[in-house]
Amino acid sequence: MELAYSYPVSRFEPAVVVDLNSRVARERLSKSALKGFFNLVQAWGLRDDEACVLLGGLSSSAFYEWKKKPGRLLEVDRITRISYLLGIYKALHILYGDELADLWVKLPNSNVIFAGKSPLDYMQEGGLLAMQTVRKLLDARRGGV
Repeated sequence: MELAYSYPVSRFEPAVVVDLNSRVARERLSKSALKGFFNLVQAWGLRDDEACVLLGGLSSSAFYEWKKKPGRLLEVDRITRISYLLGIYKALHILYGDELADLWVKLPNSNVIFAGKSPLDYMQEGGLLAMQTVRKLLDARRGGV
C-alpha cells in the first residue's frame, strides 16, 4: 500500500521567482534597485563608506560613478544584497513609525543576534548572510514568516 501525503490547497498565490542569473531580469531590475538603494542610504543617514561595505566592498570611485549613472547592470550578489536591504527597510516601516524605522539600523540592539551592536554593524561585518538574518528576524516580528 502506497501512502501519499497531499498538502491542503493554499489560499496564497505562489510567489513569482525571479531568476537573477538571467541577464534580462537583472537589466530590468538594476536601475530601480540602485535608485531604491540610494534612497535607503539617504533615509538611514549612511556614510558613503558604510554604503560601499553593504554593497560588498564597492570602491569609492565605483560608488560615485553608480550615483551619477545608476543605469548599470548589477551582479547577482549586489542585486541580492539590495533586495535584502530594501526588504529590511520595508519591514522596519511596517513595524515602527518612520522616524524609528530609519534610526533602528544604527541603534545598539540587545537581541542575542546583534550582541549589543547595531544591526548596521552586524550587517557590515556579516555581509549577505547577516542581511538575510536581519530580514528574517524582522519578517518574523511582523508575522510574515
